[in-house]
Amino acid sequence: MNILIIGGVAAGTKTAAKLKRIDRSLNVTILTKDRDISYAGCGLPYYVGGLIGTREELIVNTPEKFSALTGVEVLTRREAVVLDSTGKTVTAKNLDTGAEERYAYDACVIATGASPIVPPLPGMDLTGVFKLRTPDDAIGLRAYIENNKPRRAVVVGGGFIGLEAAENLKAQGLSVTVVDMAPQVMPNIFDREMAGFVKAHLQKNGIRVLTSTPLESILGSGRVDAVKTGGGTLSADVVVLSIGIRPNTAFLQDSGIELFKGTVVVDDQMRTSLPDVYAAGDCAMVKNRVTGAGQWSAMGSSANYEGRTLAQVLGGDGSARYPGVLGTGVVKLPGLNCGRTGLTEEAARAAGYDVETVLAVTDDKAHYYPDSGEFITKLIADRASHKLLGIQVLGGGAVDKMVDIAVTGISMGARLEDFSNLDYAYAPPFSTAIHPFVQAVYVLLNKLSGEYETFTPAQFAAGEAAGYTIVDTGVQPVVPGALRLELTEVNGPVEGLDKDAKLLLVCNRGKRAYFLQNRLKYYGYTNTRVLEGGVTFNQVKAPGVTASVTPEQITAVKALGFLFDKRSADKFNGRIITRNGKITAEEQMAIAEAAQRFGSGEVTMTSRLTLEIQGVPYENIEPMREFLAQAGLETGGTGSQVRPVVSCKGTTCQYGLIDTFDLSQEIHERFYEGYHGIKLPHKFKIAVGGCPNNCVKPDLNDLGVVGQRVPQVDLDKCRGCKLCQVEKACPIHVASLQDGKLVIDPDQCNHCGRCVGKCPFHAVEGYTNGYRIFIGGRWGKKVAQGLPLSPVFTSREEVLSVIEKAILLFREQGITGERFADTVARLGLENVERQLLSDELLARKDENLKAQKHLKGGATC
Repeated sequence: MNILIIGGVAAGTKTAAKLKRIDRSLNVTILTKDRDISYAGCGLPYYVGGLIGTREELIVNTPEKFSALTGVEVLTRREAVVLDSTGKTVTAKNLDTGAEERYAYDACVIATGASPIVPPLPGMDLTGVFKLRTPDDAIGLRAYIENNKPRRAVVVGGGFIGLEAAENLKAQGLSVTVVDMAPQVMPNIFDREMAGFVKAHLQKNGIRVLTSTPLESILGSGRVDAVKTGGGTLSADVVVLSIGIRPNTAFLQDSGIELFKGTVVVDDQMRTSLPDVYAAGDCAMVKNRVTGAGQWSAMGSSANYEGRTLAQVLGGDGSARYPGVLGTGVVKLPGLNCGRTGLTEEAARAAGYDVETVLAVTDDKAHYYPDSGEFITKLIADRASHKLLGIQVLGGGAVDKMVDIAVTGISMGARLEDFSNLDYAYAPPFSTAIHPFVQAVYVLLNKLSGEYETFTPAQFAAGEAAGYTIVDTGVQPVVPGALRLELTEVNGPVEGLDKDAKLLLVCNRGKRAYFLQNRLKYYGYTNTRVLEGGVTFNQVKAPGVTASVTPEQITAVKALGFLFDKRSADKFNGRIITRNGKITAEEQMAIAEAAQRFGSGEVTMTSRLTLEIQGVPYENIEPMREFLAQAGLETGGTGSQVRPVVSCKGTTCQYGLIDTFDLSQEIHERFYEGYHGIKLPHKFKIAVGGCPNNCVKPDLNDLGVVGQRVPQVDLDKCRGCKLCQVEKACPIHVASLQDGKLVIDPDQCNHCGRCVGKCPFHAVEGYTNGYRIFIGGRWGKKVAQGLPLSPVFTSREEVLSVIEKAILLFREQGITGERFADTVARLGLENVERQLLSDELLARKDENLKAQKHLKGGATC
């Protein structure tokens, strides 16, 4: 029996390998368009980010290795062009020779997968524009980054692959913007409010996200330099297209096979509408397990399951069935994992279910265990039957185990009650005594029973809680100015509170508010609602109230660049990151508008050339950050971490020796953005000066870079002039005539370069441009003069390497609370210089950055 498989990645190779294990006598042939087969497509973003080191790690099997392992014949570089189901042949084009070849089959499997969508817009063929579908795509993108050192990336598309690409581009030190024409990230995957939380998290972690922003064109002359969108033009040095994929089925258009929007329609045994023709993987339309409706689920996991089932069918197992997909997926983002399966709330309502949902925030493991976090879980169920329909989970930990429990339950038709008392694994490093999934189920069961009455985050955002009095029931106050009730003190009717009053109970997560609701109901209160997710998930402000903010809130927003104005009850000064003191007119206008809309209308400049919008009320902080993000601006620059870089005018100044704007921009991207969130003993300030005039005080920063021009004296051309022009030009008077010849004391010269070219006889024409690095400076409460490292560095890469090693040394060997000046003084300059000029700190980089250190540094502003 001749079985011909068209396609050699997931579904094709899985079908082929399983078939040969079932029946070794089968003649199985794979035709594949590419040279590679069976590659790890889902790992491509991580190759771009450097987590996967080599191309070979992406290739699961080579054609030769696969053939030797399985006995399957693999023919690469064959593109199927015609399927003749009557003659039972496939015509393929040999892409190496151009010849057409015909292959007969007894059974044919279409596993051609899908290709990335490239929209018919200007600029798609520019250098620097990439897709991310094959190993060669990922290899090309990483090589482009390594060779061209791009600084700004735009990812078009906010689905799983687009967001994974964004995370890994940021890991390579690029400034990243994600644009999507949909009104949310991960559309049709997560419900709107869950996607909104993800978007806000990405933006807090330095990835700009623009939704409802369609791509219009990519701009550049030969090479990309900008992206034009419906919301404006974005500067870009590299673009990744992740708009979506399209099934590779164009060759089937005249075959008579049933297609739906390009996908091949199959039944539960993977049969198509044509006799002896089957399909599996990203080109196939299967069914949704819950609704029974057709669903296209282009996932590597589904492709493998479909391929295995198909092999069983072709191998003679008449009972083998593929029951369909749930759209299960999980994605890793910076500091947040996101998982889902089943129906979204929107999809469940569209399918006709009477839907009930709940959003529960729980611990992901024992709260006292180091590195514990939380799960934000949304459950979707059918109100009448209590059947679980879907789940969405966000958290820093193992969200996949929450999703996998739901997959099992939904696939087996489980009711919520079926999860009660299940004996899930528990130990403090792994889970909670009552599993987080079961906790969320209990919360939903309480809601279904009427015991737990709530507003969901979506209802709250839609204004359905209007008219309710907000009651703050957090352990500490969480809603400034709200009526506060201490749970443990409510032991009867609350004085002054009518029992039919509309009360919205709010705490950190929702649990403590539920406890209070339970008490209030017992004492006769009839109209209470709990806000699901509390202030962990929702932005809550008591209407019409100007109230003092809590110390916890002051601390939380300080990390976002908002410093409390002690003259007010609830106002902050928001620090805008201007990268190096240089912003565009468009950005300046956006800052001015933000000051008018969200603050007092005043903008001040700090001593480090950042701008602060004055008088921003607490409730305006997130709306202002969202507004600024649309203009490519972010707030921040506080805390015990690398601070924004300050720079002088550089070569735009008459004395400037180096392009300080360009260098400081690269330092900003590699170390302010690249080391964002890396905890240090204290703040770490960097300044870049264009010359030894030291206008921005590089030697009074933790690390300073100063442009240098080291003069070279040609004594053969020196005539010992009575009035030496070089001596006259030297601003610090270290050039002098000695014994009739010019002498410039190398230990005293500051390398300002002003003597170069001043000798009429060309004795000082030559010079070497370079950089001097000062370490351990500080100014403020205490002042310390930075100490120069011995070498004058002559390449930018040397400078960047020393900066990184200085940050790593401070993190590794600094004592929490001390400034870098204290670290240098304690360790000794000679010791520190030796480490900065060797590579031993870089060898320990991964271990250093993974260590749980300096969790509360010394910076207070």
